[in-house]
Amino acid sequence: MIKIVGLGPGSVEDLTLKTINTLKNADKVFLRTYKHPNVDYLKEIGIKFETFDKYYDEGNDFDEVYEKIAQRIIEEKDCVYGVPGHPMVAEKSVELILKYAKEKNIDVEIIPAISFIDALFNSLKIDPSNGFKLIDGLMLEEHKPDPKTSNVITQVYSRFIAGEVKIKLMDYYDDEQEVYVVRAAGVKELERIERVKLYEIDRLDFIDYLTTLYIPPAKNKKRNDFNDLVNIVEFLRSPKGCPWDREQTHESLKRYLLEECYEIIEAIDEKDYEGLCEELGDILLHVVFHAQIAKENEYFEIWDVVDGIANKMIMRHPHVFGGAKAENPEDVMEIWEKNKMKEKGVKSYTENLKKVPKTLPSLIRSLKVQEKAAEVGFDWEDVEGAINKVKEELDELLEVYKSQKNGKILEEIGDLLFAIVNVARFLGVEPESALTKTINKFINRFEYIEKNAHRFNKRIEELTLEEMDKLWEESKKFEE
Repeated sequence: MIKIVGLGPGSVEDLTLKTINTLKNADKVFLRTYKHPNVDYLKEIGIKFETFDKYYDEGNDFDEVYEKIAQRIIEEKDCVYGVPGHPMVAEKSVELILKYAKEKNIDVEIIPAISFIDALFNSLKIDPSNGFKLIDGLMLEEHKPDPKTSNVITQVYSRFIAGEVKIKLMDYYDDEQEVYVVRAAGVKELERIERVKLYEIDRLDFIDYLTTLYIPPAKNKKRNDFNDLVNIVEFLRSPKGCPWDREQTHESLKRYLLEECYEIIEAIDEKDYEGLCEELGDILLHVVFHAQIAKENEYFEIWDVVDGIANKMIMRHPHVFGGAKAENPEDVMEIWEKNKMKEKGVKSYTENLKKVPKTLPSLIRSLKVQEKAAEVGFDWEDVEGAINKVKEELDELLEVYKSQKNGKILEEIGDLLFAIVNVARFLGVEPESALTKTINKFINRFEYIEKNAHRFNKRIEELTLEEMDKLWEESKKFEE
């Protein structure tokens, strides 16, 4: 039997009789740390114990320390383990002990105590039932604070850590946010409470291992979050919202969604990162908007979208989240496509080709179809084969371009374009991007002709083809 007792927040008066009797009657007593106000009292009343402070000195991080403590307690089996506060509140070592004890069929008894949370809210005269979020200050990357409610930040055990915590909190709060810095809550002779601005917390000289931060709900949010966007869209679609937004459907929004996609691509091409940020927001709005319309029709809601894509990312990356191996990007793409076919129930490679959306621009669609066909080996051995195919298709086009067979001309031009996309694929060039660049280049050169037509005392529409060609060639030199 392993018994785990809580030593309370730090006042001797808060130690329970059951805790003291359990410690007195134990053959072996282990304490997580000597650094607790009640430990000296336990020593005074004759309780013999061993602490794990040496693990903190030897360990590289807290995870390693708590792991070693848990393993040691499990090895001992029959012992009492004492921790600060309540055993089930912010005690990683206890969490691990319970896990390993269950695996080894070892009984564990938890003997509760007043937690530092009880003492904290009592000292601050705040009702916790109004809601709060408890966060380990060393895990703010994983567990995000919620400015809409109260947040209690633990493990702020030094001014250095307070500085690190402050920097992370400033991503969510204004620098002037009110914060309560509480040391030794509930211990009369040691307790200290300071109300300061967020930017000041690491300037206090009393911060130590007994320190906790309490942050009340923010009056002014530093930034909106995803939930805010969801709520805004839901309100816009409500009877009290916007008439235009209420009228929109999945179909009516299609053209705007397509426009936003192209605006994102343009921002990327122009390396306009401020614009890219804005355009990504516009796309995100469309995702939330479509999800809201679906929710109103009881099809799905935004959280189904989020859950679905998260699960898909995990399933499509077994080399990251599972046992599969991928040594290079090519291996990753092979895993991705196989999992994609499995998920969508695609039973043949032809069906996989047909799954490429017909609404894609033709250059992009042809590239994706060729890539999927190449996965099973239906491909040229090298780029020379692809180039020769372009020549072959051009010859066939030249044979029919003077004929009256317009359908045949259309077919041969399509074949030629498809062959050119194949060459681009072999050379690692996005055909859509290449053509877009050429279009822009053409427009710039045409602009040069129009701006310089006055050198012939003419407007552009009055220039001869020879004069236009001369200016065209000049424009190339300016590009160089």
